[in-house]
Amino acid sequence: MSVEISATIKNKFNQNDVVVQTNGDAKVVQIASKGSGYGSAINGGELLLLSLATCFCNDIYREANKRNIPVSEVEVECTGEFGAEGEPGRNFRYKANVTSSAPAEKVDELIRYTDSIAEVQNTLRSGLSITLTT
Repeated sequence: MSVEISATIKNKFNQNDVVVQTNGDAKVVQIASKGSGYGSAINGGELLLLSLATCFCNDIYREANKRNIPVSEVEVECTGEFGAEGEPGRNFRYKANVTSSAPAEKVDELIRYTDSIAEVQNTLRSGLSITLTT
């Protein structure tokens, strides 16, 4: 089953209109403008790392539900490095803390499995083609 996902940003002085959608279900995301009034206060690298954290968090809950593992809290921290303009990011890492009443070995297994199937992580791990269309 294929899912159509899109993200759109329309920016002008002191106005940042951001909409994401999955299969036509649109959601507005509030992102402030930069202090100069132009551009976003959050940069693309931060959003990329947030994407990794969000994917893993959501997938933990999904996979825990499939296994009847109770999860009361998930914390995911992603880090990475970006160099000079035009250089790709590197040294991406993330760690997760999952709070559950399940045995620690079950939670560890859930974390490792979720890492192996997390879609955004696997997209970046496999490399991808990005095409500018005009």
